[in-house]
Amino acid sequence: MSLHAIILTFNEEKHLERCLRSIAPTCDSLLVVDSGSTDRTEEIARELGATFLKNSFVNYANQFNFAIDILRGRGGWLLRIDADEVLLDKPEALKSATLKTPADVDGLLVRRRVHFMGKPMKWGGMDPIWQLRIWREGRGVCEQRWMDEHIIVPGRVIKTALRIDDVNLNSLTWWTDKHNKYASREAIDVLARRYHPFSHVSVSSSTRHDQVVVKRLLKESVYLKLGSGIRALIYFIYRYVLRLGFLDGWRGWYFHVLQGFWYRTLVDAKIAEIEQHAKNAAVPLRDAIFAVTGLPLDQPEEKVVSADLLNKSS
Repeated sequence: MSLHAIILTFNEEKHLERCLRSIAPTCDSLLVVDSGSTDRTEEIARELGATFLKNSFVNYANQFNFAIDILRGRGGWLLRIDADEVLLDKPEALKSATLKTPADVDGLLVRRRVHFMGKPMKWGGMDPIWQLRIWREGRGVCEQRWMDEHIIVPGRVIKTALRIDDVNLNSLTWWTDKHNKYASREAIDVLARRYHPFSHVSVSSSTRHDQVVVKRLLKESVYLKLGSGIRALIYFIYRYVLRLGFLDGWRGWYFHVLQGFWYRTLVDAKIAEIEQHAKNAAVPLRDAIFAVTGLPLDQPEEKVVSADLLNKSS
């Protein structure tokens, strides 16, 4: 059974070789989809035998679906892995996991662990994080969201013993800049749910065995119904105190303050900024979003892809 990996890149010369070497021995092909790197990303990818393609970046969902389309008809399984991630298991464990999978299973969940400032975050609800990273070719697409997108499959999903660690080697300045961009994208998703001005697709129920559905349900049914500002503080207390985030020491403090409180507050602030701009300038919400974030909504990402469509095409 063949296995084909998809890696999205933008200036990933620090990480790409490590990522590819961790999976190359067991993958039948490696596809790197780049969005305009200016460093050695392309050189590294080609040296390690990967197919290197460029595609203009709109969002992660578009990039992944572009890659999925490129691999359509290959058969076997597809693997999603970020350039700054590394498979910690022996490479052959990947192939073994797919070979042992029952015929009615379309997706495999992998345990993901995030590292911050050189150490893994073990507490605060950060480990284990289960994500659907391996799926049957032709049976999965990436849901169309601006942030926190997941692979949708029509069939059953099961957990594996595989583990992927996110070990980013960039500076904290890079990290905060990335999360600033993430906050703009997440603000768009929240506004999409609030006002329905453009396409918004929720995660497939086929991932009900994963944490994704429960987390998203709590976020949309509880978290987003709390008042702006206060909900970020409550979320921080939940992660740092109730979920024992403090046990990760001083790194845990920085991580949960930044990722659990500052980031969530920034998302709320951007939502308020966009709404205020729309009101003051008397413009449609999508125009306000573009004016504030620079992200246009008149792009192919508005195409709705669902598990129902997958069932019809399979």
